[in-house]
Amino acid sequence: MIKVGIVGGTGYTGVELLRLLAQHPEVEVDAITSRSEAGVRVCDMYPNLRGHYDTLAFSEPDADRLGDCDAVFFATPHGVAHALAGDLLERGTRVIDLSADFRLRDAAEWAEWYGQPHGAPELLAEAVYGLPEVNRDKIRQARLIAVPGCYPTAVQLGLLPLLESSLIDAGHIIADCKSGVTGAGRGAKVPSLMAEASESMKAYGASGHRHLPEIRQGLSDAAGRPVGLTFVPHLTPMIRGIHATLYGRLTGEPGDLQTLFEARFVDEPFIDVMPVGSHPETRSVKGANLCRIAVHRPSNDDTVVVLAVIDNLVKGASGQAIQNLNLMFGLDENAGLTAPALMP
Repeated sequence: MIKVGIVGGTGYTGVELLRLLAQHPEVEVDAITSRSEAGVRVCDMYPNLRGHYDTLAFSEPDADRLGDCDAVFFATPHGVAHALAGDLLERGTRVIDLSADFRLRDAAEWAEWYGQPHGAPELLAEAVYGLPEVNRDKIRQARLIAVPGCYPTAVQLGLLPLLESSLIDAGHIIADCKSGVTGAGRGAKVPSLMAEASESMKAYGASGHRHLPEIRQGLSDAAGRPVGLTFVPHLTPMIRGIHATLYGRLTGEPGDLQTLFEARFVDEPFIDVMPVGSHPETRSVKGANLCRIAVHRPSNDDTVVVLAVIDNLVKGASGQAIQNLNLMFGLDENAGLTAPALMP
């Protein structure tokens, strides 16, 4: 069995890791940390996990105990993994970071967007961006994984076939994205209160969002040159889910776009290219490590519209982290991730 630890286990991505790993045939959760909840049993905080983690309790972060694990997940706010990742790597423990600490390759750019100096710039060159549909071979050899953000996952997967084939104007891309309230984390914040978020929808970060440089970095890699991206996220009154509506201007006759997308993702276990004319729903991926994609060309004009939906806590975070773990340890990539979505 692969022994894993989780740093920051009380948030939504932490409990989602626990839920998914409870069904993983090759993984045992040995340690889970929380400074504020040390001593509390996991099943007492999350009663849905009763019968799965009845003896596991939250503990203070301990480098020695975490260093005894084969891999450690960081389900923490940005800046936390900086302090511990290097120590764990020296002990031979692999690190899978769900925060933004290692996603950007440029330490100065990271500092600009996150308002503090990067705490471990010496590790950036080693960190592998954990989007399996792009970096599967690198992930297999990695010691340090930067799990992509939720918005960046949906946007990149939706646009990859078009950019890799140079079919759209890379200088003018629009990503209009919606997220459920769990994307803001579990901390108590007024905008996330039910009375504030219910029966309402709003845009935020229109002039600049922290996920913008990450998305731009990934899309530029796919295009082979810098891209121009307008990214506008929205908060919607649902618990979980990401819906990305993506617009690109075709630079020539693209041929059969449906065939292009199906061919690009034919061997991808967690990408579902929907039939022609489809409009995927966020509820169709709730609880599942899936991205469902549909491609449209309205009026057969020069604009292509891609619709991509994921569960922000699964394919957008914890499920993708486990997908990376499976690749790193030579396991079946699907292990622990085969449950269908929850409907209704």
